[in-house]
Amino acid sequence: MLNTKRQGKLAAIAVLTASAMALTACGSDEPAATNAGGGSSAPAEPVTITVHTFGGGNNFGYGEAVKKWNAEHPNIQVKHENLTDRFEDVYLPQLLQKLQAGSGTGDIVGIDEGAMGLMKARPQFFTDLGQYGLDSRKADFPAAKWENGINKDGKLFALGTDIGGMAMCYRKDLFEKAGLPGDREEVGKLWPDWNAFMEVGKKFQEKVPGTKFLDGPNTLYNTILSQEAPKNGNIAYFDTNNQLVIDKNPAIKTAFDTVKSFSEAGLTAKLASFTNEWNAGTKKGAFAVMGCPAWMVGVIEGNAGEENKGNWDVAAVPGGAGNWGGSYLAIPAQSKHPKEAAEVLNYLTGKDGHIAAFKEANAFPSSLVAQKDPAVADKTNPYFNDAPVGKIFGASTEGLLPVFLGEKHAQVKTAAEKVLEGMDKGSIPYAEAWDKFIEAGTKAAG
Repeated sequence: MLNTKRQGKLAAIAVLTASAMALTACGSDEPAATNAGGGSSAPAEPVTITVHTFGGGNNFGYGEAVKKWNAEHPNIQVKHENLTDRFEDVYLPQLLQKLQAGSGTGDIVGIDEGAMGLMKARPQFFTDLGQYGLDSRKADFPAAKWENGINKDGKLFALGTDIGGMAMCYRKDLFEKAGLPGDREEVGKLWPDWNAFMEVGKKFQEKVPGTKFLDGPNTLYNTILSQEAPKNGNIAYFDTNNQLVIDKNPAIKTAFDTVKSFSEAGLTAKLASFTNEWNAGTKKGAFAVMGCPAWMVGVIEGNAGEENKGNWDVAAVPGGAGNWGGSYLAIPAQSKHPKEAAEVLNYLTGKDGHIAAFKEANAFPSSLVAQKDPAVADKTNPYFNDAPVGKIFGASTEGLLPVFLGEKHAQVKTAAEKVLEGMDKGSIPYAEAWDKFIEAGTKAAG
């Protein structure tokens, strides 16, 4: 997911990651050896399977899915704990620490796609899902989503949850206050590209001077990077040989330069994503627009609260489609109940689990069979003025190509975006920001 949904210290990340190095989001939803939809072979004693996730707002959207499972499986009860809304700099280093220690993880853990390269390189930390029959699920997922769950030893260790097709979320009420159209179709026509998007922002702030157009640098940067990476070899910070290309990839430079131009124009509220200030700004209307992968819809609804129902809507993103985010579930090797955990994981990543998560958190399914179900394809979101989110995000995920994310993608991403945040807030001069951006990313890559 859903992501990136995610303030810890970068130094802590570097230390933990270095230690980890030293340790050297169809067919059937049922695996061959389990029957996760109901009637599973009961364990000798009742067990509790703990699921650890991350993410803001409604996070992974497992509230109703867990209730349904628990009602139908008295001998395997699920306890879902969402640990933090920040993945890269809080959840990930803590997860690495627990994996190294051999204790403390959930029986099932959520992993953002940005850390899958890191986890694939460490098969000793995770259960081989194939031994519980989950390798029969291949036809349920797009090829790229499935392959990303295969570790370096060729074993399936994770199955996909959501996929992050792109749109743009906006405050309909604030647009109308500025004399701009509120209708989502008309709004989308305002910004066929990012230059037009900037002009809309300038007009907006002229009419509503007390409110900024954009939230901050992170969502804009990741939205543009999600569009540019497929145009530049389907890579981001690393090439397919896992060599750092942060200073060479035109996709990175384009995303950076675009954020810089919006910041210099004074069009951001200078709010770093997934901070308390950003959460509060979403609620009080400190900004009017943000880049919006499917999972962000659930984050906005959770953060903005019931008092803002109907104020938000969803429109097309400037510049075309992209894919930002999407997550996976895996079973750490330290789980004392891997068989039962595999049954739960199979359920949560199956058709019913995907549909429940989409209904609850707008986590758009990576499950192909769930995508085609009317519960997804025809879904509207009452919080967002009955926006046809099923159609909007379904269309945005068609034809998406996989972007290679290196082993240290999450660490480099975190370090580089800290520079973007500093630039936007004025602590890093614009003229020095690119060099510091490269420096920070290079240091994080080791």
